[in-house]
Order: sequence, then structure tokens, then C-alpha cells
Amino acid sequence: MTLAPAFAPVPPLAARARSIGGSPVRDILAVTARPEVINFAGGLPAPELFDAQGVAEAFGSVLAEASAQALQYSTTEGEPALRGALAARTAARGLPTDADDILVTTGSQQALSLLATALLEPGDVVLVESPCYLAALQVFAFAGARVVAVPGDGDGVDPDALEDLVVRERPKLLYTVPTFQNPTGRTMPAGRRAAVAAVAARRGLWIVEDDPYGELRFEGERVPWIASYEAAADRTVLLGSFSKVMAPGLRLGWLRAPAELRRACVVAKQAADLHTPTLNQLAAARYLADRDLDAHVARVAGVYRARRDAMLAGLAEALPEGSTWARPEGGMFLWARLPEPYDTTALLPQVVRHDVAYVPGAPFYAGAPDRTTLRLCFVTQTPEEIGEGLRRLGEGLRG
Repeated sequence: MTLAPAFAPVPPLAARARSIGGSPVRDILAVTARPEVINFAGGLPAPELFDAQGVAEAFGSVLAEASAQALQYSTTEGEPALRGALAARTAARGLPTDADDILVTTGSQQALSLLATALLEPGDVVLVESPCYLAALQVFAFAGARVVAVPGDGDGVDPDALEDLVVRERPKLLYTVPTFQNPTGRTMPAGRRAAVAAVAARRGLWIVEDDPYGELRFEGERVPWIASYEAAADRTVLLGSFSKVMAPGLRLGWLRAPAELRRACVVAKQAADLHTPTLNQLAAARYLADRDLDAHVARVAGVYRARRDAMLAGLAEALPEGSTWARPEGGMFLWARLPEPYDTTALLPQVVRHDVAYVPGAPFYAGAPDRTTLRLCFVTQTPEEIGEGLRRLGEGLRG
């Protein structure tokens, strides 16, 4: 009799891979992929508004005129033509920037991962907004950081609370999305930004300022980047992305950082993927040279504004009496709070049975969650679809 050979088990996954869960938003999108579902859960830009022709022509021109360069390896820092164009756009918005200040990344999500690699040791403290962009919480958790939420209000983090936490917790960095924040849609006023910059200067703190939505303004005046305040100029990293203004499939983001930190991120990127795809970078640079991206973004923002207005118009009837919500001046998201004892996580399966979906607010909290909250994305449906979706939402919440 021949015995089957015994095989030893393979080594286990790393502790961080076992302990960090997937994105609840991605899980919800998988559940609600049926075409009949009106999905307010996603954070996706409206695909019908992509300038597909302009992007295709940019790729075609690059392949016709510079195929050897476009299909070859590139430098880790990024293609000079794209870095120069990004620097010029940044400088035109009030923040003097040279091409050498920019590192091109594979989406701004990679920029967050590179910063975590360059800055964080296991056990380091990271301060975040409450609530906070979910994928940032994942990045910091994978880095082994201890994430602490800073108390705040409708204008963002409270500078006094921030200073108290910096003194007590000695964090490495504050992560913030100060303009049209995900998930709340709120915008930090200029005075609050200046105060946050002053705390960072006074107490010794990196600020990571993530700005994927800032160009999608519908109304009101543009607010200067935190990075533009002199107090924080040597300690603020500004992140940008083409995902919400050009196309997310290009996977093009960038970071603007002080030299020493930027060099550390370059080394981290070399270990991660060598460089962001050359063809995509050159096509984006060509698009910026040949097309008016600002005019395209203005058209998109006009459509998004109408969709935001449609959602605001229908919320009072859809949500239970006593609910509250904010009016975002731009971006993609609207945040609502239902009265006690509503639990938006527990209610979601019941709501999905009515062929509509949202994201419960609980996963966006680093600390104790507010389970009465929810996030609605208003940009991927027409005003008519939004009206129908809110009707279904109201039925679902009423059971």
C-alpha cells in the first residue's frame, strides 16, 4: 500500500493582510451591480461625460509620433512633459511649482501608499478627519499606524482639538481632504486652513492634503490650498488626480512634496512599480497641450450641479423627518444623518430590495461610528433617475 505524501502547510499570510478587510464600498458595488439598481453608493464619475474622442486622439497622436518613447520604460519621477504641465497648472492656481516638485503616481491612491511607506513606522500615529476617506484608512492600517480621529464640525477639523492631539499623541501626519471632502462633501474655509497650517508649523507635523475633487466646483469661491500657506509650505504634501476630471482608467495621479520626502517616495515607487505607464503619461500631456481641460471640467461641473440640485430637491421627502444633510458647493457626494434610532448599515439590505443603494456612514469613521449617517453619490444618474432613486430610497427606509 502506497501512502500519499504528506505536505506541510504553506506559511500564513502577513498579519496585516489577515487583519485588514476589503473596502465596504467595493463590496456594496458588487452586490448592487444589477442594471435595475439606482446606485448612489459608488464614487465613480459619470462615464457619459468622459471626453473619449479627445483622449483617443491624444493616444493616437502619441503612438503615431513617438511610439518608441511611449512604449518604452520611463523614469520613476514621471515624463517631463507631464510633470511640466502639472507644475504649470498648479502654479496658475496660486502655488508656485516646478516640474521637479512633482512625482507622477499610478493614481493618487498610490501616492498615499508611497507616503505611508516613506513616513510611517508600525505604531506611529496618524491623525484623520472624522469621518474620513475610507481608502486612506485602509492605507494607514496596512502601514501598521494607529489612526486617531480629530474632532471637527461642518468646516472640517477643529484646530484647537488638532493641537491638543498633536501634543498628546505626537503623530507623524494629518491626512485631510479639505475641499468637497469624501464622504461629507464639506469644504474647509480659508481661515480654518490657515489655523491648521499654523498648528503644523508650531508643533511639528506633516500635512497630507488630498485634492481629487477641488476642480469640480459648482458655486462659491475657490479656497487656497493648505500647501500655499507659508507656515506649512515645508511640511505639506499636495495630492492630485486626473481620475475625476479626465478619466479614472488612466490611473494618473501626482504628489507635490518637499525634496527629501519626494525623493523617499521615488525610492518607494521604484520598489512598487518602477514607474507609471509611459503611454498614459504622454497621452495625458498631449491632451493638456491640445485640449482645454478647464473647459471640459466646467462642462462636467455644470452637469453635476444639476444632479446635485435634483438630489437636494428630493431629500426632504425621501428621508425620515428629523434628518439633516449638508449642501456641498461641488464634488460628488452628499452626507446625511438620520434621526435615532436609525442604523443605516442594518437598513441597507432592506433598501437594496427596493433597487436602490447608498453607502452606510459607519466604515468612514476611525473611531466610534455614527450609525445614523449615509453617503449619497449624485453624479452618475440623471436628475430623473435621481428622483426615482430617492422615491425608492424613501420606500426602503420606511420598510
